[in-house]
Amino acid sequence: MSAHDGGDLNMDAALIAAIAATFTLAGFVKGVIGLGLPTIAMGLLGSLMPPAEAAALLVIPSVVTNILQMTGGPGLGALLRRLWPMLAGVVAGSLAGAGLLARANGPAAMAGLGAALVAYAVFGLLPRKPPRLPPRHEAWAGPLAGAATGLVTGATGVFVIPAVPYLGALGLSRDELVQALGLSFTVSTLALAAALGGAGVFNAGLAWGSALALAPALAGMGLGNALRRRVSPEVFRRWFFLGLLALGAQLLARGLA
Repeated sequence: MSAHDGGDLNMDAALIAAIAATFTLAGFVKGVIGLGLPTIAMGLLGSLMPPAEAAALLVIPSVVTNILQMTGGPGLGALLRRLWPMLAGVVAGSLAGAGLLARANGPAAMAGLGAALVAYAVFGLLPRKPPRLPPRHEAWAGPLAGAATGLVTGATGVFVIPAVPYLGALGLSRDELVQALGLSFTVSTLALAAALGGAGVFNAGLAWGSALALAPALAGMGLGNALRRRVSPEVFRRWFFLGLLALGAQLLARGLA
């Protein structure tokens, strides 16, 4: 398993199988709890290939599954009007951080990715009642959270910190929150794709690999949706974040070794 210079993966059978299994698992988790696809994909594939190439592979599965999530509710227009300052910050931060992921050397990129996963897992394991952000603060907090999310996205390929805690603090209903996450992740993925394309990483070869990863992601998501009606999402969520914590700690330790 190796990569050519310029971001064109040399995919042997073992790597193709690993990619398919990763996206099936990532889609399954997203089907159960509504998030986790890019986070798991980056965490697992980041140890098999340069993180910039792993981020390029997740673009199409992430965009398609998040558009499905984003359009699954009735309040998209209202959410766009409320969240556009944050989303603009995501785009600006991602473009400002363009190339960080592509330029980072292997150990530094792995350590950054591990740190982002650990931070997200710790947040996810905290008590479920996040602090509430008064609406009057959204005008400045939204762009700030978005820009910080964009910078983290540009450096690690993970776009959940601090966007997920910020959205969780807005007092949205469960359906609104799921839809808002889909909207935020869609914009973040498109901004990441633009940044990677500008850095010469998201090329035709990786775009084709990303398109092939869509089928296992959708299959896993379908299985997760079916299982969601049979298991406690909170129990599953707890084990998901514990596994993410272990994965992030391992990547962080390997990157710092």
